[in-house]
Amino acid sequence: MEKALKRIHPVSDPEATYFLQVSWEQDLATGFFIILSDAQHAWTGTVSEAEISKEAADMEMDREKYLEELKKALILGEESADKYNFVIA
Repeated sequence: MEKALKRIHPVSDPEATYFLQVSWEQDLATGFFIILSDAQHAWTGTVSEAEISKEAADMEMDREKYLEELKKALILGEESADKYNFVIA
């Protein structure tokens, strides 16, 4: 299993720091498990392959392009941090 851990500062609360861990088996396209933590609480979830396909279709985006954007937003390093905004609601 591969994992990526990223520190994020959501635009909804720029002073806050959250940690986002994404885990996947083969690659992101087959689905992934996500943990979001503020160092006091943690929230988990699973995103299935079908949910990825549905979201890409809902956004009228090619699935492969959608997956590339997911990788940039969720697992790439700090160099992509200023290109994606996170909102914690």
